[in-house]
Amino acid sequence: MLANTRSPQMSRRLLDYLHRRQQETVELLEKLVRAESPSTDPAAQQQVLALLEGALQKLDYRVRRLPGRRTGGHLLAIGRDRRRNQPTQLLLGHCDTVWPLGTLDKMPLLQKAGKLYGPGTYDMKAGLVLSLAAIAAIRAQGLEPEVAPVIFINSDEEIGSIESTPYIRRLAKTSDRVFVMEPSLGPMGKLKTSRKGVGRFTIRVVGKAAHAGLEPERGASAILELSFVIQKLFALNDPQRGITVNVGTIDGGIRPNVIAPESEAVVDVRVLHQEDAREIERAILGLQPTTPGTQLIIEGRIGRPPMERTPGNQKLWQQAQQVAAELGWQLEEETAGGGSDGNTTSLYAPTLDGLGAVGDAAHSPGEFVYLDRLVERAALLSRLLLEPAISD
Repeated sequence: MLANTRSPQMSRRLLDYLHRRQQETVELLEKLVRAESPSTDPAAQQQVLALLEGALQKLDYRVRRLPGRRTGGHLLAIGRDRRRNQPTQLLLGHCDTVWPLGTLDKMPLLQKAGKLYGPGTYDMKAGLVLSLAAIAAIRAQGLEPEVAPVIFINSDEEIGSIESTPYIRRLAKTSDRVFVMEPSLGPMGKLKTSRKGVGRFTIRVVGKAAHAGLEPERGASAILELSFVIQKLFALNDPQRGITVNVGTIDGGIRPNVIAPESEAVVDVRVLHQEDAREIERAILGLQPTTPGTQLIIEGRIGRPPMERTPGNQKLWQQAQQVAAELGWQLEEETAGGGSDGNTTSLYAPTLDGLGAVGDAAHSPGEFVYLDRLVERAALLSRLLLEPAISD
């Protein structure tokens, strides 16, 4: 039957179901965490992809494995009961982690004081489990969302989604809305309604070698030029506009007694607005040398565009606030300094990010999720999936 999203009885049924199945939810999360899946090891990712594929098939989803060239591949899942021409909503997440194989030996899976610790728990295997739990709850109540949930899970998000972005872009273009199951922000479980765009640039300086003591005037120091470039880059910072430019690493030179013939800097850029992204990109790519006899070779771009608070994104956020209030909770929003695949989908469809688990310490030792918040997050998602189309 079609869902009546304003029914308190329906909300209670969803919550009751999710509470009864909480242990199963935790057990699946533990299985996914034990299946270590570093971004840079495609072979290692096959176990976690197989576990997810099996879980989706149990929910009566047709699952297509999309092979990768340098990644473990990706999963696209569409419900078998989707009606012809039914609008879709995209549930988006990633199964790769930043943790190398063997991390569990030093950072074991552990339940303690209401928390589940382990590599990838918070970012973001719990988000994947919540997606499955929300859909299971909807199906168990015999409810049919007006907008059909489609699930896409990639295995390269932590390294920039280089192979999966074309798939994500196509899916977003045909979706009514997108829910990104990345972890929430902070102990309040804030949703991410905007994200900074992220760019990376490599600046190589070519100079001319010479003996530093005998004939330094015949050389052109690439290190000296790089020092000028670094000052120009840091001058681009503008905290009030949310622009950060950071020279993260530098390298160069041959020996102390040689005028440096080459040097290099790698630069991280974060921006809040697309117009700033274009401006900063032009400024960096347009840098000119100050030191005579040197040359700049600059590569890079803003790879992830900013996720801005567009009208569609704000409408989706307001919808989430209303749903949470009906469930008896209060939601807060925040801007995230890091990027996600939501930065991409936001260009094409209303997007809400940070719907995953509540926890802390992503990418850090001690990463964990709060177990007692899993039901709450799954209930919020299940209610959002039952909402009418954004365009209505």
